Amino acid sequence: METVEMNSLSLKRPHSEDDVANADEIKRQKTSEKSKTGNDSGQSIETVTEQPDKSLLEDTKNEIIPREESEEQEDEELEDSDEDGDPESFADMMKHGLTESDVGITKFVSSHKGFSGILKERYSDFVVHEIGKDGRVSHLDDFSVPVDDEDPSEETFTVLSDEDKQRLEELQLLKNKETSVAIEVIEDTKEKRTVIHQAVKSLFPGLETKTEDRDGKKYIIAYHAAGKKALANPRKHSWPKSRGSYCHFVLYKENKDTMDAINVLSKFLRVKPNIFSYMGTKDKRAITVQEIAVLRITAQRLAHLNKCLMNFKLGNFSYKNHPLKLGELQGNHFTVVLRNITGTDDQIEQAMHSLREIGFINYYGMQRFGTTAVPTYQIGRAILQNNWNEVMDLILKPRPGAEKGYLVKCREEWAKTKDPAAALKKLPVKRCVEGQLLRGLLKYGMKNIISAFGIIPRNNRLMYIHSYQSYVWNNMVSKRIEEYGLRAVPGDLTLKGATAVHIEEGDVDNYTIHDVVMPLPGFDVIYPKHKIGEAYKEMLVADNLDINNMRHKIRDYSLSGAYRKIIIRPQNVNWEVVAYDDPRIPLFTTDLDKLEGKPLPVLPTDGKFRALKMEFSLPPSTYATMAIREVLKMDTSIKNQTQLNTTWLR
Repeated sequence: METVEMNSLSLKRPHSEDDVANADEIKRQKTSEKSKTGNDSGQSIETVTEQPDKSLLEDTKNEIIPREESEEQEDEELEDSDEDGDPESFADMMKHGLTESDVGITKFVSSHKGFSGILKERYSDFVVHEIGKDGRVSHLDDFSVPVDDEDPSEETFTVLSDEDKQRLEELQLLKNKETSVAIEVIEDTKEKRTVIHQAVKSLFPGLETKTEDRDGKKYIIAYHAAGKKALANPRKHSWPKSRGSYCHFVLYKENKDTMDAINVLSKFLRVKPNIFSYMGTKDKRAITVQEIAVLRITAQRLAHLNKCLMNFKLGNFSYKNHPLKLGELQGNHFTVVLRNITGTDDQIEQAMHSLREIGFINYYGMQRFGTTAVPTYQIGRAILQNNWNEVMDLILKPRPGAEKGYLVKCREEWAKTKDPAAALKKLPVKRCVEGQLLRGLLKYGMKNIISAFGIIPRNNRLMYIHSYQSYVWNNMVSKRIEEYGLRAVPGDLTLKGATAVHIEEGDVDNYTIHDVVMPLPGFDVIYPKHKIGEAYKEMLVADNLDINNMRHKIRDYSLSGAYRKIIIRPQNVNWEVVAYDDPRIPLFTTDLDKLEGKPLPVLPTDGKFRALKMEFSLPPSTYATMAIREVLKMDTSIKNQTQLNTTWLR
């Protein structure tokens, strides 16, 4: 499951982490102490101005959360150009957003007193290492390329001029009417011609070459050997049979999400993104390390990208006979720094011991429910109700809160005219959900909303109803903990293999809260045999849904349901409190720092500020946000964090 970031209005960040003057940073730290606010545990939390980015924390589940904007590269410049705005107006607009209690996140399991800290002050304060299905943690620690006699020489990558590469790319992608490209051989030798032949064939799959004499000069002629099919199927004969078809590598990236990274790699390699595979997507506002596999691209070509890519590094190359599959990972290992903490040593010890020994409530995090005044679960509920006019209205109607200007104009036009063509004209970014739905209405008409909605990519459509399931689950788990506390009780559910069974009175002492699961509603699950089972039915009845009939007349929207542990106990939990003076300095070394031999800055023994460095591993389908929420006793919603920062925003 993939993560999504807030692509609506966000506060502008500096172009680099060190652009903000040290004095300003210290001023912010001091100001934050005056802007603390209590939460339902009677504690406080302060966060940094940068936080209203939806990419708050890594969502370790491999799924796509509906987003208001597409990640298509051609829209990036337009997307970024509309980010700036008055900070006060942003804080005011975020009053319309969701809080944790709006989506059922209301309980804590620990008894310690909460404390405040700055989360993700720098994206380098949050590092994610993927854990593969074999339990191995991914690290970037080797830039070497496997030795292969079949690999072309290093000169292959430099022999073609930028102009040659541009013309060859246009030929490869059939972007013009040319049927061939002629490259003059300067300083003609057989060796030079061989290198050019190799360069064209290896860098531009689908093209063949031949040598021709023209006016006494030698030219390498590049042409399509098999028409349009050649691009889709890289030449099979160009890949040695003894070499695995997939090059696996470790991708280290900073401040960029996985799909954006793959789009960039595809662009530089001149291939389609779908030849890449991975086990899960990683958060944008973080440093992340994960394994990627790519079909029939050599390690040599990939390693060459290290010279020209910003915020990326590729290494640990190997050839294998299989791609990677989404969801195959065991989880992710997190290294997190919470800066300017206010808790006493005793509070911190209590909080971290509780996280290690008890864990945290396995709530679906705020990322799951969207960032605007129309939560994604409301759209999911309307889909399940088969109320398609409501689905259309929720997606397209004007809404208060933080949104890009062109979306506001599009919604206003829709409310005024109900004309898909007129509303679409107000929308320069056509790949957003609104644009896709409007194009569908234009194609199928206002009386066929189901088909119009079907134009939206399937994963995005399904995530609306998954959001509703998550909303129900969060609310029911809060009720379960309020009613029965942190112990297994008769009527609870537990898993025997993949099958859910009820805990009976005589067996209850054999189970703990860590064995208890709760269902996401669906046609293929059973429910607890105590009060919470009835609470599920009551909640769905209030939403005009029948818990005993979760099959939809459109098969895609039928919910089979699933089971989810209510408490997660992180593994490999470690922590350390460190002192520091300069908010800009890193507090630990990354894989890249180690490869480049960068020493860790010397920290003072008695600095102006304190930070909590914490490490823990989580399984897939869990949210690191919720683990950190349990430590700090904080509300992780953008709305709450923005309101806590109004002092800084002024």
